Amino acid sequence: MKYELTAGTAFPLVEIMLDRGEKIKLERGAMVYHNGQIHLEGKMNSNGKAGIGGVLSALGRSMTSGESFFISQASGLDDHAKIAIAPPSVGSIRELEVGNIHWRLNTGVFLACDDSVTYNMKKQKLSGALFGGTGGFFVMETAGRGSLLVSSFGDLVELNLDGQIPFIIDNEHVVAWEDSLDYDIRVASGTFGFTTGEGLVNEFHGRGKVLIQTRNLQGLAGALAKFIPSSSGS
Repeated sequence: MKYELTAGTAFPLVEIMLDRGEKIKLERGAMVYHNGQIHLEGKMNSNGKAGIGGVLSALGRSMTSGESFFISQASGLDDHAKIAIAPPSVGSIRELEVGNIHWRLNTGVFLACDDSVTYNMKKQKLSGALFGGTGGFFVMETAGRGSLLVSSFGDLVELNLDGQIPFIIDNEHVVAWEDSLDYDIRVASGTFGFTTGEGLVNEFHGRGKVLIQTRNLQGLAGALAKFIPSSSGS
């Protein structure tokens, strides 16, 4: 994937250059503009399955992971095709190389990928399924080979875990992690995590990388809630 990323801004935009016949997949609604040499179409998010099997696959991914039922595909009509895309929130964009390393993705972080990259729904442990926040009963895991773009709310920080001790990360700040890592989701403290003001955390075990975002939408929503009048007018 050939692209240019705007730098030094909290509102990044990615301009992707495609050759004739080259294809990428992108999150539904992510396109900002293209130069007229792009064919853009919506497809079922079925990972290549067709017919009733594709419908059931797309429906299952939507219900279990919060993904869109449809995903967009952009194809180059000329060797100088160009399309710009942007995530819905303020933050950062990072490229992940898929192939030698595979990644698990939190809900809502996928932005775009080469057509040669896919992702499967992997069943989570019971702890992850019950607490949710990283896909409910299933979590996205990459397959294939190529480039994948993810987005964050706030800055993206890369953590390298050495596996010597468990590493604890707030659930709402996790963006992506290498599939070499094992993890559990649990309450931060007390019965529901209220004693420290935290809720759920991911406890990672093993060696590998984790990408985190420095802000979380749930925290922002809580901060804004007190300024929004209730329906009763109070």
